[in-house]
Amino acid sequence: MKRTTGAIAMAGITALLLTACGGDTESDDPTTPAAGEEESEAPEGDDEGAATDEGEAGEETAAPEGDDAAGETAGPPAASDGTSLVIWADDLRAAAIEPLTETFTADTGVEVKVQIVAQEKLREQFKDAVGQGAGPDITIGAHDWLGELVQNNVVAPVQIAPDTAEQFVPESIEAVTFEGQLYAVPYSVESLALIRNTDLAPEVPATMEALVADGEAMVEAGDTELILAQELGKEGNAFSMYPYLAAYGPGIFPLLDEGGFDGSEAILDSPETIQGAEKLAWLGETGALSTNQDAANVIPNFVDGKAAYMVSGPWAIDQITEAGINYAIDPIPDFEDGGETSPFLGVQAFYVSAESLNPQIAQTFVQEYVPSEEVQVGMFEADRRPPALTAAAEQVQAQDDDVEAWATAAEGGIPMPNIPQMNAVWGPLGKATADIVDGADPAERMGTAQTEVATALGGK
Repeated sequence: MKRTTGAIAMAGITALLLTACGGDTESDDPTTPAAGEEESEAPEGDDEGAATDEGEAGEETAAPEGDDAAGETAGPPAASDGTSLVIWADDLRAAAIEPLTETFTADTGVEVKVQIVAQEKLREQFKDAVGQGAGPDITIGAHDWLGELVQNNVVAPVQIAPDTAEQFVPESIEAVTFEGQLYAVPYSVESLALIRNTDLAPEVPATMEALVADGEAMVEAGDTELILAQELGKEGNAFSMYPYLAAYGPGIFPLLDEGGFDGSEAILDSPETIQGAEKLAWLGETGALSTNQDAANVIPNFVDGKAAYMVSGPWAIDQITEAGINYAIDPIPDFEDGGETSPFLGVQAFYVSAESLNPQIAQTFVQEYVPSEEVQVGMFEADRRPPALTAAAEQVQAQDDDVEAWATAAEGGIPMPNIPQMNAVWGPLGKATADIVDGADPAERMGTAQTEVATALGGK
């Protein structure tokens, strides 16, 4: 069975800020990512949301001092100089957080400057800049960056009271915890789900087999062109395909009893993962999955009525709503033989730089301000990703039925691995999923992927 998932009071903050001003401010420009390094973070780098509505295909831009998000200019984002609180974020999250910082400034007198960094460059620029003693005080990013950031000593531990931690969705706290230590404060939790065009598919299919049969009937009748819209692409997509790969057990790394993943050895060729890969092969044989569907056309296919069913995330809803499509959100159906589809959970969070020139102020911001309903609800209203704070989720749920639907769809999901070993997995596993859907033998292809990952991890 699938598993279920105030006011800021600060004294002396101005004195802290003045004290911080005495730090070295000469190194205020981050370096650019090393040539050839790839972004491996899945929900933003591999799913529809990243490629179609978060702007990562564009050039790196930054909002200079005094400019708003619309006034972007080319060049590196400004680093903290100790006179204000500097936050780096991609364009979407920068637009969300900037107006919400007014309360913090009003309460503390500390100016907050939000700098825009292209989404696909944010992690590397943050890591490289902090490594040089520069960069922002805070950055907003995905939880699966965590292991790499800790490994490179670029993020500071975060301390929040146990009663505050209990106010969050448990999986969101798990996602930003590494080796028993909390390193960020979450603001949203998301997962893939089945999205239906209810005019074409008024009933929820009981199983994946029923979904495929229903989709085939609609294609044969000429009502639709596709059985299912889901991102895969020629290079594959491990994040998008994971619900099927993990239907019979953990699909990438073994789970630890205390939570998290054992990154010492991948299990891509385990019997359970291969059984999930066989389902990928079947979905490819039926035409439900296709490498011709990628980030550029999946949502348009659904919006244009070419498919009654789509597996996607919250990032798809704005386009669906704008198109006037009547829709419903449901869990991805399980398989008839008992295989339980299990999506990855993605968590967005606020990190504090290990080299912040205003560490106490930055910690106060993430510890006391980010957990507020004002910030969590405000981020949701701009980004439509369900809040990680339970009270905020309940507040927006009263106004938006989708929030409860996303929560139901996420049941049984686990946070994406935040261990650095995942950097060796995304590419090989993604390509394996594409090859299997295109007809490669599941056991042989997963065995090859296992060898590639093991070699990258230093194994045999």
